[in-house]
Amino acid sequence: MSDKPEPTVRLSVSKTYKLYVGGKFPRSESGRVYEVTDSKDRPLANAPQGSRKDARDAVVAARKAFGGWSGATAYNRGQVLYRIAEMLEGRADQFTREVAEAEGLSRAKAAAQVSAAVDRWVWYAGWTDKIAQVVGGANPVAGPFFNLSSPEPTGVVAVLAPQRSSLLGLVSVLAPVLATGCTAVVTASEDRPLPALSLGEVLATSDVPGGAVNILSGRTSELAAPLAAHQDVNAIDLTGAAGGLAVELERAAADNLKRVLRPADAEGNGEDFAADPGIRRLTPFLETKTVWHPTGSLGVSGSAY
Repeated sequence: MSDKPEPTVRLSVSKTYKLYVGGKFPRSESGRVYEVTDSKDRPLANAPQGSRKDARDAVVAARKAFGGWSGATAYNRGQVLYRIAEMLEGRADQFTREVAEAEGLSRAKAAAQVSAAVDRWVWYAGWTDKIAQVVGGANPVAGPFFNLSSPEPTGVVAVLAPQRSSLLGLVSVLAPVLATGCTAVVTASEDRPLPALSLGEVLATSDVPGGAVNILSGRTSELAAPLAAHQDVNAIDLTGAAGGLAVELERAAADNLKRVLRPADAEGNGEDFAADPGIRRLTPFLETKTVWHPTGSLGVSGSAY
């Protein structure tokens, strides 16, 4: 008879994620959670099912953070975005596993997605202090005036993340919002929220001010409706909204003249997030301020300044 103890069989403990709002990790106000499964319908973890009140709380946090984030220098915002890239790369193994499970990819393909997401943060970090030079400038006018146009962040942006591209697509729609000085309320992919919720943990340790990014999970339609109608949301990115939902949200957004970025197709899946993003996602969330200033003469020569 062996004296070795019988092996203990224990149940696995599934992680229950939390929302990321105002730089903190609250549970959903309703206390609801839902089971997240992998591509083969195997349980992975529990995600919070955000409510309308969670959405409103996230808008309050984003508005509170807007002054500080938009008032930071463009160079400083670039440093913060680069820090996000550093932290994300440090947790590449975790995100590779989560993306592979969420999207049914091989480890090699998932690693390529994570690497591209890191590069995307670096790309937009480089644009923070350059976009004003590209879209702003001096305007020729008929009269003794300088006429200068300069872009400014539009405010709080609601971002409906892509439903299929759980990390690269998410980063591709979130990073340009931050790069332009706006703050964001993000609804994660409904069926693949774990990479987004883990990204909240990265943001919390990446010098991003609390409230500059707020991440919600749950039913996209339930969370998007109050965001589209909210009077303190200045713009909305409908990438993750299906055709019928996108139309409803655009109508609600018209009530306070929100800027609206339409999805590439009915499911938000037509966009190739691996392609060079250019500045297409930077310009929709910028307002243009134009300043007039009279010119003057310098001495008897009549030369102007």
